[in-house]
Amino acid sequence: MKNLKKLVAGALFSVLLTMVMPGCTKFLDRKPLSATLDDLNQGGLEGQIYGLYGAIRNGDVAGQGFGGIPWLAMNNFRSDDSEKGSSPSDGADWGVIFDEFKYVKDHWASNTYWDQHYVLIGQANTALQLADSLKLTDAASLVNIAEAKFFRAFAYFDLVRAFGQVPKIDFRVYNPADAKKPKAAITELYALIDADLTYAEANLPATWAPKYIGRLTNGAAKSLHAKTMLYRQNWSGALALCQQVINSGTYALQSDYGKIFTDAGENSSESIWEIQASVGANGADNYFSWYAIAQGVRGAGEWDLGWGWNTPTDALVSAYEAGDPRKDATILYSGQADGVYGKVLPSFPAIPRKYWNKKVYPDPAMQATTGSRQGGWINQREIRYADVILMAAEAANEVGGAANATLAQTFLEQIRARARKGASVLPAVTFVDQAQMRTAIQNERRYELAMEGERFYDLVRWGLAPTVLGPLGYQDKHKYYPIPQPAIDFSGGVLVQNPDWP
Repeated sequence: MKNLKKLVAGALFSVLLTMVMPGCTKFLDRKPLSATLDDLNQGGLEGQIYGLYGAIRNGDVAGQGFGGIPWLAMNNFRSDDSEKGSSPSDGADWGVIFDEFKYVKDHWASNTYWDQHYVLIGQANTALQLADSLKLTDAASLVNIAEAKFFRAFAYFDLVRAFGQVPKIDFRVYNPADAKKPKAAITELYALIDADLTYAEANLPATWAPKYIGRLTNGAAKSLHAKTMLYRQNWSGALALCQQVINSGTYALQSDYGKIFTDAGENSSESIWEIQASVGANGADNYFSWYAIAQGVRGAGEWDLGWGWNTPTDALVSAYEAGDPRKDATILYSGQADGVYGKVLPSFPAIPRKYWNKKVYPDPAMQATTGSRQGGWINQREIRYADVILMAAEAANEVGGAANATLAQTFLEQIRARARKGASVLPAVTFVDQAQMRTAIQNERRYELAMEGERFYDLVRWGLAPTVLGPLGYQDKHKYYPIPQPAIDFSGGVLVQNPDWP
């Protein structure tokens, strides 16, 4: 695991070589090469950008800050929909820290989350400094710069949500002492996020050729930017960006919700951004992710599908409306048929949890092809079009007025209509008043995006976390996690702890 000092001061970094790839091969299937900045000329910028995609995929043990168990802990365990999972003795301290809100200042989970986000920021800053020093203005380089700015904004948005005020490092660090920065105001951090994403929106393409599948688009930049505006209650700004994405005609809801999370559903019409992963036959060309491995059913033999972390709770199972097909598309039940591949799960307690995350359930055909039971090839669905539609519904409702009330109702119905698939379930929600529609949209986000890392932060930004999570130990101070102690120690006191965690 890298600490902050290594993160910003390292002279070596990993880049991915550009290779001619078949159209059906994922963009990230590129082998790494170690290099120094002095080895790079103008053709090297894109190599550094490929390295950013590799860094976020979590393809090594240290890099779990964006999809491995540290990410799951920060984004999922703290909600009412999921818990630590696995066997009771496996990582028991994680359950206490994150499920029960007994935060600690020095733990591998939060330290790794912090470190890896600043690793990504440092790599982005280095790429941006290189582009600036070489005065790159050609079209391809502008796209590369936009990709670097997106990744920097993405990392800072995660950090702001998780920790509140954090150091703003928007420059390449040559001397480790230069990284000893105090916390910046949240408004200052969001100003950087806004600037980076505005640039990305203007310079990223709407689509890529098939061989570059998984690369960032202006739709991804607009979608992320809209989400950052929701967190600041900039409803009109969020609505405008969401409508640009919706009206672009680039995306469409997948007709079958359950297929979104299958191998066939990867990079579908609903995908705005997915973190790419793949494993070749017999483990060859292994560009795997920990995302699904960390969450797969924890069992023996054919049911050794992963580590079993991040499992659904009774509260989630009981939350769905009657007959909602998304429930069985999201949850696997111990002792019951899987409903998709004709298999029956072992009964609890032969496997240690009653429920499992079906959105990372590996296809037996792919298990046979790869020679691996655990789904390291499964893409992480990072931004879905359904999320954008629900953000648009929420923003329209909050802006208010008759026209926006109709718009919110229309957007909400698009999501419910897809989920019901023509069945006599999930009746359309008719607008009564803003408060009633607000609750309906909040519920719909829970059902639609369950186990995808949105619920905890949604509850916090809605002001509902004390009520919903209070019985689990949550207090208002838990909206921000303590700054990792190693980062404070490295700073020599320049970086101070969050005030609720002296």
